[in-house]
Amino acid sequence: MRHRKNTVKLGRTSAHRDALMASLVCNLIKAKRIKTTQPKAKAARRMADKMVTLGKKNTLAARRRAIAKLQDKQAVDELFSKIAPAFAERNGGYTRILKMGKRLSDSSEMVLLEWTETPVTSE
Repeated sequence: MRHRKNTVKLGRTSAHRDALMASLVCNLIKAKRIKTTQPKAKAARRMADKMVTLGKKNTLAARRRAIAKLQDKQAVDELFSKIAPAFAERNGGYTRILKMGKRLSDSSEMVLLEWTETPVTSE
């Protein structure tokens, strides 16, 4: 039984997985949208939503928790100053995943992960 087993392992060690998720979320904060594989995007979406919830609290303790998780002060500053205030009235669903099709080399499902408060444009 898989009861209460929520970790998506992605074939990595826990330290590698934490670094990957922090990197994906920091790049999402800086670039507003990232192109990645579907399993990575689904895992990163979970962490990104938690970081926005921390940003909405806007306390020193929340900022320190975000810095400890993301390891990037510039990304946390942008999260707390620009992204979190844009979602002040929203209670969840801060990101969207748009499917792009399969990658030619290995047929991995590619997606765009982006914030919901940004307009949808095709690339």
